[in-house]
Amino acid sequence: MNNSHQIIKLYKANKETKQMDPMESLELQLGGVIGDKYFGREDREVLISSITGYQLALEHGISMKYGTLGENILTNIQLSNLSIGDKLQIRDVTLEISMLCPVCTHLATIEKKLPKLIKNDRGIFAKVIQGGEITMNDTIKLL
Repeated sequence: MNNSHQIIKLYKANKETKQMDPMESLELQLGGVIGDKYFGREDREVLISSITGYQLALEHGISMKYGTLGENILTNIQLSNLSIGDKLQIRDVTLEISMLCPVCTHLATIEKKLPKLIKNDRGIFAKVIQGGEITMNDTIKLL
């Protein structure tokens, strides 16, 4: 993995509206994204998605706004190149890939074929090993 892998968008799941709020930066600590609806979900602390899933959907005529997949971090990393246990560095933050994200059935409400179409490009969960702040366009390095 080279240094061209970047954060494209950041989101926080809003506790009240259940929407994904776009953010300029996120504060991460053990347990996940501070203020995120899903904070503290073991092994599912931070959801990382790639623009690949969105591009794949678009190639099949399904247009989705970024954030639709529920990601905290949207990046240009090819997620299939990552494995459980891999560590990512973003500034002072260290994340460890903990599990593949199962395809949520709610995605079928967008388009019936969407869950099957993006099942390998839906996203991955990571747990926070070292907390800190991350911002838009930060570089992501594989450790």
